Amino acid sequence: MSNAPVTHIDPAAFAADPYPDLARMRHDAPITFVPELGATLITRRADIHREEKRISVFSSVQPGGLMEKIMGLNMMRQDGDGHMTERRMLFPALSPRTVAEHWSPLFRDIVAAQLDRLAPRGGFDLVTEYAMPVSGAALCAMTGLTNITPAQIDRASQEMLDAVANYAADPALDTKGFAQSAFVDTAIDTRLDQIKDAPDPSILSVLDRAGMPRPAIGANVKVIIGGGQNEPRDAIAGLLWALLCHPDQRALLDSGAASYRDAFAEYTRLVAPIQMTPRMVNTPDTVQGVRFETGDRVFLMFGSACRDEAVFENPDRFDLTRDTSAAIPFGAGPHFCAGAAAARTLVADYAVPMILERFPDLALAGDAPFHGWAFRGPLSVPVTW
Repeated sequence: MSNAPVTHIDPAAFAADPYPDLARMRHDAPITFVPELGATLITRRADIHREEKRISVFSSVQPGGLMEKIMGLNMMRQDGDGHMTERRMLFPALSPRTVAEHWSPLFRDIVAAQLDRLAPRGGFDLVTEYAMPVSGAALCAMTGLTNITPAQIDRASQEMLDAVANYAADPALDTKGFAQSAFVDTAIDTRLDQIKDAPDPSILSVLDRAGMPRPAIGANVKVIIGGGQNEPRDAIAGLLWALLCHPDQRALLDSGAASYRDAFAEYTRLVAPIQMTPRMVNTPDTVQGVRFETGDRVFLMFGSACRDEAVFENPDRFDLTRDTSAAIPFGAGPHFCAGAAAARTLVADYAVPMILERFPDLALAGDAPFHGWAFRGPLSVPVTW
């Protein structure tokens, strides 16, 4: 086991708001073992940016780990040639060109349809009634799983992710995660039979044409559902919450002093939807005086890196004029999020600007609680106009 200093947390408080504990860790023990999580956390941006790339030491390969157990062996749990081979197979479905030429017009239509549906109402919940169906409809199209609903893909994403982050070994979370994994497999089998006769730019079609084996297709589609639903869903609702809470920042958008892509970058720095990535120590090594042993579990805390005081002035402040180039909410190494371009386009080009244009007097109508330390976003954002 690592000889890192020990830091204790209250798991419930950490899930409600991890940032005070993470700030304390960065200051007092930037590499620290947290018994309640059973892992050594690396919390400073410089250390994470450097060590994420050293896959020979901090490996994504975690045989028997929670993600592989629930979803199957996917590119996120491979390094080197195995990872890059599957990533190259996926690239045509999510390349910037495919996003711009194929998915972007579809995103616009999805958002417009949801706004038409909501227009007769005087208020709703941004998370469940707007961000979730927008993100879900986009993901159903991109994956090729058009035989399931946005609500079903959202549930599959959430319950699989809950099981993947089930470090407390709650059997109920495992049961739900396995059930959703089986549900997705059934949907994949149905669609694969259909798209073989009508290939398209969807992830299923692209992976099938590239010759990826069926177990790997299933595992990679599941991990894409995990990140591909919760990231844009939480960023849509969370960014809207931030803009409604900070009218001075929204005014920068209205005046043209900042862009919606600036707003997306700053929000995902402030509240990274994916707060951490797990690694397993592959070979003994020492980092900043802390010794790591083979088999140690390590969490690279992206959410902490994005609020590192050594990099960002007033890091807890939402500021659209900030230089966010050092932020790493989508990672910084070979496992950089493959869907980042699609998420940015959906959120910053359509979902957020179109709702503010349609309902210019949109306003918060109650509290917006956030939750999560591994994956983080608002649970509810009630609004009215």
